[in-house]
Amino acid sequence: MTRLPPIANDPDIRFLGTLLGDVIRDYGGETLFAATETIRRASVERHRGLADETAIDLQLERLDLDDTLEFVRGFMLFSMLANLAEDRQGIAVEEGADMAAVLERLADGGIDRDRVVALLEQGLVAPVLTAHPTEVRRKSMIDHRNRIAELMAMRDAGLAETPDGDAVEEAIRRQIALLWQTRALRRDRLGVADEVETALSYLRDVFLPTIPALYQRWDRVLGRRCPGFLRPGSWIGGDRDGNPNVTAASLTLALGRAAEAVIGHYLDTVHALGAELSISSHRAAVSDTVEALADASGDAAGSRRDEPFRRALSGIYARLAATHLALSGKPAPRPGRLHGEPYADPAAFRADLVTIARGLAATAGAGGGALASSGALARLIRAVDIFGFHLATLDLRQNSAVHERVVAELLKVAGVEDDYLSLDEAARVALLRAELANARPLTSRFQPYSDETASELAIVEAAAAAHRRFGTAAIRVYIVSMAKSVSDLLEVNLLLKEAGLYRPGDTPEAAIMAVPLFETIEDLDAAPAIMREWLAMPENAVIAQARGHQEVMIGYSDSNKDGGYLTSTWGLSKGSTALTPVFETAGVGMQLFHGRGGAVGRGGGSAFAAIRAQPAGTVQGRIRITEQGEMIAAKYGTRESAATNLEAMAAATVLASLEPPRVSATESAAFGAAMDALSATAFREYRELVYGDDAFRTFFRQMTPIAEIANLKIGSRPASRTKSDRIEDLRAIPWVFSWAQARVMLPGWYGVGQAIVEYPDQGLLAEMAEGWPLFAATLANMEMVLAKSDMAIAARYAALVDDPLRPFFDTIRSGWDQTHDGLLRVTDQSRLLDKSPALEKSIRLRLPYIEPLNLLQIELMKRHRAGEEDARINEGILLSINAIATALRNSG
Repeated sequence: MTRLPPIANDPDIRFLGTLLGDVIRDYGGETLFAATETIRRASVERHRGLADETAIDLQLERLDLDDTLEFVRGFMLFSMLANLAEDRQGIAVEEGADMAAVLERLADGGIDRDRVVALLEQGLVAPVLTAHPTEVRRKSMIDHRNRIAELMAMRDAGLAETPDGDAVEEAIRRQIALLWQTRALRRDRLGVADEVETALSYLRDVFLPTIPALYQRWDRVLGRRCPGFLRPGSWIGGDRDGNPNVTAASLTLALGRAAEAVIGHYLDTVHALGAELSISSHRAAVSDTVEALADASGDAAGSRRDEPFRRALSGIYARLAATHLALSGKPAPRPGRLHGEPYADPAAFRADLVTIARGLAATAGAGGGALASSGALARLIRAVDIFGFHLATLDLRQNSAVHERVVAELLKVAGVEDDYLSLDEAARVALLRAELANARPLTSRFQPYSDETASELAIVEAAAAAHRRFGTAAIRVYIVSMAKSVSDLLEVNLLLKEAGLYRPGDTPEAAIMAVPLFETIEDLDAAPAIMREWLAMPENAVIAQARGHQEVMIGYSDSNKDGGYLTSTWGLSKGSTALTPVFETAGVGMQLFHGRGGAVGRGGGSAFAAIRAQPAGTVQGRIRITEQGEMIAAKYGTRESAATNLEAMAAATVLASLEPPRVSATESAAFGAAMDALSATAFREYRELVYGDDAFRTFFRQMTPIAEIANLKIGSRPASRTKSDRIEDLRAIPWVFSWAQARVMLPGWYGVGQAIVEYPDQGLLAEMAEGWPLFAATLANMEMVLAKSDMAIAARYAALVDDPLRPFFDTIRSGWDQTHDGLLRVTDQSRLLDKSPALEKSIRLRLPYIEPLNLLQIELMKRHRAGEEDARINEGILLSINAIATALRNSG
């Protein structure tokens, strides 16, 4: 058998690479295989210092356009298979990132399980899926990849055949061949409905079965029933910020499809339980409550007259099928034989399941017996607790500027205020509070409104309908992007009031919580004052205290694009710390929602380390975190990886909430002062480069494939907020993604090197790197970014730039050298990732496969920008973007 990849000691990657080599030879031909192998060897030798890049250039020049496309596909597939092998090994999961290890660690520190349970009873850990467009792979490609993972697990178990009778290794080869022959690029841009379906596939196929199984494990670890603190969320179908394609119709679609998915899962489980629970009343004592449920079912089949559990489940199935029709508008996939009334809510469904569970326990008498232990029924009850009839809580999000315009129009049409936009903040707040205290509506169905205002009113009406239909858990928060004032939050409550979701009175109520998103450095600095004013208003304090908490969202992406990596990281930490006493004074729990992306420049990196590095007192057992783009498939592509990553998130939250601070107050003050100085220098350097000269925007657009990335059909949302080419108006995702493609990774490190060089006490920095979790995590993430960057490759991209602009790259390269050297000095290493051998091996494995892709991408971009119109050139560029992103993994 032929071997394509050069993998040293990893048997999984060697095995998968061997099969890929065979597939390339079988389906691409001997010539393509030989060319691919020659280029691979040349690239490996270059990275071993045995050859220079001219050897690679020579080989790449021999590829025609058709061969180029096939070559890129081969390297992309190898990266995908290497990712799969690493995910199976759990490389990204830190030691001790599980609940059992956390309980043992806390017990050693005198914190018993009662305190952990008390924390979790009030806790919330919520991964929130978003449609941010950084997943370049088609779902079809991901599905084949996941099937290979399942087959590899069978191979691990020593199985020679699949349950269907296929030879396991041949089945793996077949899936790789299918990958080779599957189109990698989307022909049409994703729409909101497509994004909804993609998210549902993860929620239905992975989260639904995985989370109840995790709870069963935690029940055993805790020695009691674990509180239901882990709950998924979603933005997909409710996030309208900058996306005109998200409307009331898409919100309704997302909620309806979610109900269809979760109730369909319940139906399948109840059906399976009906087959399993064949208990005869002649063989076991059956409780009166189960008999009553059986008699009420309407199941009069003579063959089951002595099987009360089956009859009861037939009735439950009938009612659930009716619920499916009522909530999704579609009949159940497997219609029941009986007629039942829809369940009024998940609690009513759960009550019937609990009746069955208690009846099972009673069949063995006082001893309980095997049927009283956890099983499929217990997992189903847990699923109903977590997922209800809504599956995942859906957030609403819109930009504050939209709310301003909509409220201004409502006030004007109602004759309340002709020019709301001209009012200062104090006047706005006074007017809005007066309106919120007034029960009469502002809107009238007899008045015409602009399309924007009509659309926003339709959203809140759809949200109110969702509460009536699916329950209040379906939508809990309304996030205000670019929140800069208290009026930005009051405007949301005014809109909610129009739909009955905010009710004034002596004890005002808000069924949906207005949540500010603080995104820029300036916004983060202002956050404590805004929240202090917000919570000082009696009506807001009453609502927050009744709820038990108020959420604040902090954004990593825009704060990074605004102020650079170090300033963003420190600003988020300081902002979180400054918010803590504000909430303590108000007597309200604080819940932070972290808007993180996959790339380090957007808050990426280890979630376990990031949560543990949060400032003391800011987690409090409650945290929500966005899961975006390519990281959804990476972390939740299979049930195994999902279980590992969800448990790591939960374990880190418990540790961050209960473990004593790892630095003293004196150290904290000294470290904070050092970070202030470092941040100030890094901010100055970053702002001077990115915003100090208008020509930089041209340099950025010429050097990186930002224009070409815009042609990738990977999301329903536009790349820029406006038609301007200013960096301020570019979304953070394409900003980070573009620098990753060009191997610069600038958002993940620029400015830090100069900050380290200028800081006078290098010993203190080394002490911080060793003993302060925040600084250690910051440097660890930056180190990964530096290891994935390549200034030699970046220089080839810089050659695409007009001559007068090239000094910008000289500045970047100098900054990279400073950051590289400063990091090694502070962390006491001789080379990057010296202390992280597993990660170093992972990245080193990929580099020979990324470099040829970069070189081909550069050549294709030259030809495209020179005006060549061959469709294969554009396809090659897009395929190379796909391949590089796959190889880099957390690139967006």
